[in-house]
Amino acid sequence: MSTSVTERIILLLLRLSLGWVFLYAASHQVFAPGWSIAGFLQHTKTFHDLFAVFTGSAMAPVFSFLVAWGHLLIGLSLILGLAVRLSAPFGILLMILYWMAHMDFPYIGDKNSFIVDFHIVYALVLWLLIVRQAGHAWGLDAWAKNQDFITGNRFLNWATG
Repeated sequence: MSTSVTERIILLLLRLSLGWVFLYAASHQVFAPGWSIAGFLQHTKTFHDLFAVFTGSAMAPVFSFLVAWGHLLIGLSLILGLAVRLSAPFGILLMILYWMAHMDFPYIGDKNSFIVDFHIVYALVLWLLIVRQAGHAWGLDAWAKNQDFITGNRFLNWATG
């Protein structure tokens, strides 16, 4: 990773900021008894039929668990700078799904966001973090990449790349 100190600082700040966003979301989900995605998804408009499937009594607990713990794991990964290449695509997927869930086409969430809102911006920043190997900018990916148990495992070697 050959980048200037300024670029490394910007990558670190973006990584920590988005990590905090995911951790804060997780704090309201993982540690809140009875939290469910059903309440949020029942009010979707443009893609209501797609998201309504996840609000049923069989699906909602499973996907609520996945979303809550996904937020926690993505947040920790970004804060620590460990396996950013693995966690960021899941973050991008969540951001695209949230963008779709907030959509009342062509508006997103309210009349102030026309087609693009912060979910798209977050997804683009996560993509940047992958491309620029942000976990190597004062993160644990730089350390992990040199560990024998990582270099000997193709998947872990890729995840910390």
